Amino acid sequence: VRRDVRSYRELPMNLYQIQSKFRDEVRPRFGLMRGREFIMKDAYSFHVDRADCDREYDNMFRTYRRIFDRCGLAYRPVEADTGAIGGSRSHEFQVLAASGEDSIVSCDQCEYAANVEKAGIGASEAPAAAGEPSPLVEVPTPGQRTIEEVSKFMKMKPHRFVKTLLYVAGDTVVVALVRGDHALSEPKLKDALGTPAVELAPEDVVERVTGAPVGFAGPMNLRGRVRLLADHALAGITAAVAGANKADMHVKGVSAARDLAGAEFADLRTAGAGDRCPRCDGRFALQRGIEVGQVFYLGTKYSEALKATVLDAEGKERVLEMGCYGIGVTRTIAAAIEQNHDDAGIVWPMPLAPFHVVIVPVNLGDERLRTTAERLHDDLAARGIDVLLDDRDERPGVKFKDADLIGCPLRVTVGPRALERDAVELKRRTEKEPTEVPVGEVAARVAELVAAELAGGTRA
Repeated sequence: VRRDVRSYRELPMNLYQIQSKFRDEVRPRFGLMRGREFIMKDAYSFHVDRADCDREYDNMFRTYRRIFDRCGLAYRPVEADTGAIGGSRSHEFQVLAASGEDSIVSCDQCEYAANVEKAGIGASEAPAAAGEPSPLVEVPTPGQRTIEEVSKFMKMKPHRFVKTLLYVAGDTVVVALVRGDHALSEPKLKDALGTPAVELAPEDVVERVTGAPVGFAGPMNLRGRVRLLADHALAGITAAVAGANKADMHVKGVSAARDLAGAEFADLRTAGAGDRCPRCDGRFALQRGIEVGQVFYLGTKYSEALKATVLDAEGKERVLEMGCYGIGVTRTIAAAIEQNHDDAGIVWPMPLAPFHVVIVPVNLGDERLRTTAERLHDDLAARGIDVLLDDRDERPGVKFKDADLIGCPLRVTVGPRALERDAVELKRRTEKEPTEVPVGEVAARVAELVAAELAGGTRA
């Protein structure tokens, strides 16, 4: 693009590819997830200004929603951290599944959803452990370093503790504080600092700043120049416990007003179930998800570094604005299986099923059963239905087990008893019992069911 695109008249441009990619995974995570070879759809868009890039971002976001709607998957588009790829705006498309790699929260009253590390948290009703400040008292805690260990040792709940974490951001030592029962979100910490990266401080830095070994850091009496940030949940806290910045020692009676006076307060913690939504009065529900697609606004991060520019309408040189959009094609299939299965095998959503219907003649040696099954196969194929005929010389139980394992949404069983009544059995993969349908009507009935499910995808 830098080489060939010179004028704003050639923009906007969206370049994409769909092809196999490779990743050096040590081992697959489970099932079909995280294989070393996979199919990916990647796209990059190029624009003369931010407004047009935002337009394309929104267009791709809506397109991705239509794609996953049509796949028949329960999913959530969630606000996400941009990570190493950079940029300032991103959404992940998460297929909801108990085995999901990612934790997401979604509001029970509005459409807000986000990765737990990115999700904003609304104001709490009241500060934790509110009350009058009390004197600071040092308490020996030999060998007790973690919040879990110290809270058990002191017989106090974790929410009464101040967790002190030291990071390095460039040349700055950052002391980040969260409540003992909360987890720090590094993406939120980066946003609060306005820095692209943070790293946990090494032991020598922790000892230099606190005067104590790792595990006994606290927010008071720190040495040297540091930047102190505290999560909003600590505002107003009193009678709390923190590290005493002495080996094998903690301190009781910590008060935000008195002891955290120099701290900057920000939203620093990982969201969880029951937290307040930042956009309404709703509460978060916690879910697991598998990321199958993501859209990014990249801005000028790469185009500026690579000096990719065009001339605008006034003849001035402009750095290109960029967007990035990806869908894991095979990953979407794997996520669909993780979301849709039971003890017997796969339960394919109709739009993704390799075959819409499987026809099972229970006895191939019976000519009438065989010819009926073959005729139904040809009738359905002529209607554009993807149909599988199980013409193996196997027992009926084996065929039924394999049909459930493969997971075709519909099964037509051609058996002697029903055929005596000029009927066959039609069964959805999700149903326990079949329904008898006249042979002359079954092709139309199957075509109707397939068309209805293909037309009406589902989405959480």
